[in-house]
Formats: sequence, structure tokens, C-alpha cells
Amino acid sequence: MAVESLRERPIPATAKGFGVIAAGRPVNAAAVAERRLPALGGEFTKPLLVLRDSAIEHNIAAMAHWCARAGVLLAPHVKTAMAPQLAARQLAAGAWAVTVATIGQAQVFRAFGADRILVANELTDQAAIGWLAAELSADPSWECYAYADSLEGVRLLDRELRAAGTTRPLPVLVELGFPGGRTGCRSVADGLAVAAAVQAAGVLTLAGAAGYEGGLGHDTAPATLAAVAAFCADLRSLALRLPGEPPGLSSPSRQLPGQPPGAERAWIVSAGGSAYFDVVASELTAGRGDDSALTVVLRSGCYLAHDHGFYARLSPDARRGGPALLPAMELWAPVLSRPEPGLAILCAGRRDASFDQDLPVPLRVRGLAGGEQPAADMTVTRLDDQHAYLSVPDTAGIGPADLVCLGISHPCGTFDRWRAIPLVDDDYRVIDVIHTFF
Repeated sequence: MAVESLRERPIPATAKGFGVIAAGRPVNAAAVAERRLPALGGEFTKPLLVLRDSAIEHNIAAMAHWCARAGVLLAPHVKTAMAPQLAARQLAAGAWAVTVATIGQAQVFRAFGADRILVANELTDQAAIGWLAAELSADPSWECYAYADSLEGVRLLDRELRAAGTTRPLPVLVELGFPGGRTGCRSVADGLAVAAAVQAAGVLTLAGAAGYEGGLGHDTAPATLAAVAAFCADLRSLALRLPGEPPGLSSPSRQLPGQPPGAERAWIVSAGGSAYFDVVASELTAGRGDDSALTVVLRSGCYLAHDHGFYARLSPDARRGGPALLPAMELWAPVLSRPEPGLAILCAGRRDASFDQDLPVPLRVRGLAGGEQPAADMTVTRLDDQHAYLSVPDTAGIGPADLVCLGISHPCGTFDRWRAIPLVDDDYRVIDVIHTFF
């Protein structure tokens, strides 16, 4: 991906945290990295979100290694960070593709050179389908996949692609869902009917089946894990029963260890959020080695930054079923006030951190002199737009201007609150700036 230009991309003074550094002079990631500015020093305004480079690098390598051992491909869901610089590192580590949820997101990564994109969603917007048709026609080497979950949706996609004048077919994955879930056919039988419609369409090519298991639960109870396994077994059944022969798509990397020769022509079967991808991989690779082998593609995304809450509890690592991941995201917020015993008010709130899956987690306190101590017995109890209510022990030696390091739960909703994020080394010196495109 052509991300080198982002090193020179101007960082405006309006970017959170950069108001002092960028005031009155042009600033970019290359210049900031050359100076190796201290992220926790006086030049960056607070609150400030940072990404720890060593944790990012560890997580990318750990997931790549785990997928290789599991015999699955990885198409990370890059909507997590919407950061081409990070996606480029994932691809360099062996990711097969990038996954997005919308054509708008696909346009971002296409603009930075992504040559294989999985749109993990149905396409019903005329403008979006028109753009896709033009891209398919303009570049015969570019690969894109999309979903279908209804006969009407297949007809619409086929009709709009024809109207836009596409010169080659779009590979489609039939999406399987479950009752009460979001998109996706509600049964294998419905999925097979949609598959037949895709195969009969003139400008669509049946490429496989896909689903998303994450909506089945938010815990690791045996019943939840069993439901995930059962759903994946149904998804595998659908993929194995797809009509006709898989298309011969040009990608030698599609053949995986343990698959027979010619398996690069196998149906794609894809699932896997960031909570249950160990169960997904186990179920979807069951029976591998026979003539009907499938190409399994995981779409996990949050593993990249991991977290201190939701995924720390639910990820395969917590069950010893997946790669050991490290939380990479920290929000540093200054103490504004100690208005009453047992309470500190921080300058960070809903505008800065996600709160849909748990509130931020206090990790450490950094004093004005630079020394740090654990945030023992401290809890964020509430967020306003720009304030965090921190419950502290009465004896806590914490006061105005001290910095509190907050861990994040569910990183997706934090990435989208920041457009320029310092990437720091283990000494919190800035070595790059990550640009997001939400």
C-alpha cells in the first residue's frame, strides 16, 4: 500500500494534541518523529491518545503466526482503526486482504493501494455499486468481494452492476446469519437459494460463504461458545454444499498447509470477529484434507490494538486458545480537580474514549516530576463529554496536573475520535503519527 506519503501529510493545529506543535508552522509525522518528541512532555496538549509501537508490532506478528499454524488466512477488519499505515503493516506480515464494512471504507484503502478488499456487507446503494463497477473495469488485477443474503439483493446488485457497465464479474459470498441477528440468510436452505441466484446472475460470481458470530454473545459461558461453534458448523455446511465449481481466482496464497493440490480453487468460507476466532478457526477447518477443502478466512480486527477490558476478557488469549496479545492503546488525561474526598475529575470524556463496552480503566498515575505509580483502587465511574469521574482512595496522593493513564475497552470507538495518533516507543518518544480516515 502506498502509505509513504502519510509521513509528509500535514498535521493541522486543529488535530487533538497537536495544537501547540503545529501552531504557526507546518508539521508532519516525519518531522515529529525526527525530533522524537516526548508524548507526555509539554509540547503535546492533553488529553492525548497514544499507540505503543511494540504492542502493535507484537500483536501483528502474534496473530500472523497463529493464523499460519491454524491453517487459515487473515483479512483483518480495518474499520477498527481506519489507518492505512497500520493496515500496510498487517499486509506486510502476510494478511491476505483487508476487510471493510462500506464502500466508503473501501475507497480509503483503495486510494492507498490495497489490491484485495473484502466488503463484509451487502451492497444496495446505487452510487456505491457504480463506483465498484468502475474500479473493477479500470483495473483487471484488483480483487473485491461482497456479500449477498437475499434473492432481491442479488437481483439489485446484478442489475446495478450491469447498468454501471462493469466489464468483469464481482465475486460474491453468501452471508449466513441467525434469528435475531443482523444481516445474513436465516437458514442454510435460504443460503443455498441465494447461492443459486448468484450463480445464475450474469455479472456475479459465486465465491463462497461468510458469516459473523460475534452477535451470539458477549461472554465466554459454555452455552455461548457452543452457540458460536454450532453457527460455524452451519456456515461450513453451507460452504460445502454450494452449487457448481469454485471459481479459479488468481491467488497462489489461497492454498494453505494441509490442503490438497488445487485447493486454491476451493470455496472461501469466512467469519471471525476478535472474541471467538479460535472457535471459528477450529470449526471451519474441521475435516480439512479431504477433496472438499475450504479456504478459511478470518476477519478479526480488534486484535491489532487489543484492550484492557472487553477483549481482554473475551479474546481467545483469555481462554488460552489464541495468540497472547498486548493492549496498545493508552489515553493520558490530566487531573483537573479534587473537588471532594474520594473524587478526582480528569480532562477526558466521551469525546476522547469509547464507552460502549465498559468505561476506561485507570492504569497508572504520572506525577509532575515524572515518577509513576499504579492507579491502585481507582475506578472511572462516569464520563461526561469532556470529563471523567475518577473514584480514588481518600489517601491517594493525586492532584491537579498529574497525568492518569487510562486503558480502553473496545478500541474501535476510540480510534474514531482521533485523526492523528502519536505512535510511541517504550520510552513514550513519538516515532510516527498514525492518520485515521473516519
